[in-house]
Amino acid sequence: MRTRLKKHLKVAAALAALALVAGCTTATPYQPLGATNVQGGFTDQQLDATHYRVNFFGNSLTSRQQVENYLIYRAAELTLAHGFSCFTMINHDTGVRTTVQVNPYGPFGGGGFYSGWRPYWSMHGPFGWYNYDPFFGEPFFPGSYDVNTIDRYQAMADIAVGNNCATGPATFNASQVVQNLRPYIVYPRPR
Repeated sequence: MRTRLKKHLKVAAALAALALVAGCTTATPYQPLGATNVQGGFTDQQLDATHYRVNFFGNSLTSRQQVENYLIYRAAELTLAHGFSCFTMINHDTGVRTTVQVNPYGPFGGGGFYSGWRPYWSMHGPFGWYNYDPFFGEPFFPGSYDVNTIDRYQAMADIAVGNNCATGPATFNASQVVQNLRPYIVYPRPR
């Protein structure tokens, strides 16, 4: 009976760990900032009767193009929600926050399951014995590191909304933007 209980507990623990990892490995969906456990989302702030500031924050799995699409889509939604038909981007910027992680290569660097165990090998070569210790970068694999560069994009725009859709490089018809970008918008999965 105890063996069966232990097996069920192991399966439940594995499923819980898998669910936790799955929540961390998803690109930011189109959502208000902080709406789900997936990092990122949009914010907006009314500046006056016809001006708004819109932001979209992506996580490390969200591309720059997707962040910018979400920003424009949110600006169009906001425009339509307030009874206007078009918007003009007055100020627009996309920034990136880059993090670099350097990890010793292999399962022995930096701990892990066998953090107390230190591998050490010797090999006889043409000029005698050679020693290898991965912590000191000795002859076999000196400088073996994984370098991971992680980019997180953030887009921001100040927009002016109105009903006079004058032709201009920064003026958008909100209904057309929503219609054209809707196929590229990924919403959060229902819980």
